[in-house]
Amino acid sequence: MGITAKFDGVAVTTQANVYFDGKCVSHGIQFADGTKKSVGVILPASLTFNTGAPEIMEGVAGACRVRLKGEAEWKTYGAGESFDVPGNSSFDIEVAGEPYHYICHFG
Repeated sequence: MGITAKFDGVAVTTQANVYFDGKCVSHGIQFADGTKKSVGVILPASLTFNTGAPEIMEGVAGACRVRLKGEAEWKTYGAGESFDVPGNSSFDIEVAGEPYHYICHFG
């Protein structure tokens, strides 16, 4: 599977979601079947995100280190790689150097 480059036939939320004083910026997208995703970028930072629904984070560019809630080990992910986050959980993410561009698949 390659890196997702674009989505066709979607509705885009034009106002950005800005988190952590601008360290993470994303836009929501919705498909005709009701599926929701977000596309965004995380600038160099160490952040903790909480999840409601399960998420799959797909890397588009850059790299990050991730530690899921309850785990001691950090794992590194780059472009073309993804990681799963359970619902009602959290994860720590560290980005150094180049920004980390991602697609967040909800559900």
